Amino acid sequence: MKIYGLQKMTLLDFPGHVACTVFLGGCDLRCPFCHNYDLACARTPVLMESDEFLRFLSKRKGLLDGVAVTGGEPCLHRDLPEFLRQIREEGFLTKLDTNGLHPDILGRIIQDHLTDYIAMDVKNSPQKYALTCGIPEDALDLNKIRESIAILLGGETDYEFRTTVVNEFHEEADLEQIGRMIQGAKAYFLQSFTDREEVPFAGLHAPSKDRMLRYEALVKPYVQQVSIRGMDL
Repeated sequence: MKIYGLQKMTLLDFPGHVACTVFLGGCDLRCPFCHNYDLACARTPVLMESDEFLRFLSKRKGLLDGVAVTGGEPCLHRDLPEFLRQIREEGFLTKLDTNGLHPDILGRIIQDHLTDYIAMDVKNSPQKYALTCGIPEDALDLNKIRESIAILLGGETDYEFRTTVVNEFHEEADLEQIGRMIQGAKAYFLQSFTDREEVPFAGLHAPSKDRMLRYEALVKPYVQQVSIRGMDL
């Protein structure tokens, strides 16, 4: 496994745990608001191989609870299940971030108990999904997204759904449709877009506080818990 980035300690990426975050390269989406666009396009140089990372991890026992594996899209990598297994064999919890386009790998990871927490991005309503992901309509299989949602809703692994909310891509009708897509979910997070130098497209904006609160209210009837991230309320 090639590792493209490492945050040695975080209190934010793995809810309830002190963790490090591993960044894997490559993604099958090109979201215009992505904070890791160079990683998604595999333009970032390789930082280390998995053997070196595992040696780093062995020295963090007692300091870290777990490892958050993100990207890019981790599920693109065939050796992801084995990588997660190796981390767990070192005595650490694992958290996986995914865009939901690989339900076969996601299901295998859950079935083999290789992760303790999964965060899946739900980009937008079905009608705007491809646009929000930066890919052609005919390149997106929404059935895979729906299958991954069903896997998480029906499984025993702890999870969250989350949407990065961008003024130019989201409106009230979209959030209500997302709520219907993930109906019954135990946790859903609305993340306010933050503009950074790494974001590939200029001219995108975060929603106002009032708009985020309206979105939160729209989704509440569909999920057990909805919260807002990335904004002082």
